[in-house]
Amino acid sequence: MKKIEAIIQPFKLEDVKEALKAIGIDGMTVTEVRGHGRQKGHLEVYRGREYQVDLIPKVKLEIIIASDRSEEVVQAIMKAARTGKIGDGKIFIYDIGEVIRIRNDDRGGAAL
Repeated sequence: MKKIEAIIQPFKLEDVKEALKAIGIDGMTVTEVRGHGRQKGHLEVYRGREYQVDLIPKVKLEIIIASDRSEEVVQAIMKAARTGKIGDGKIFIYDIGEVIRIRNDDRGGAAL
């Protein structure tokens, strides 16, 4: 099993959810996060004063899937989240040793 963790632009969340739904992926965890990569934030003006915004709002998706579907899921996320501009985000892929459904003790693929 794999864990796909994607940090994306907040306005791309619905596009990514639809792309994942189209390939049969329904379960995910979505968290609002803040951070920055190479863009290091930007300047904004509030009441006539400039200030540096260095932690930009992003959305983090976490999806646990069967290993053989990881590339399909990654491609769907990339296609739906890409704008071609700096700040589009990153995708991280982790190996998962075990999954257990708390409700009925299902384990492994049955728990997904």
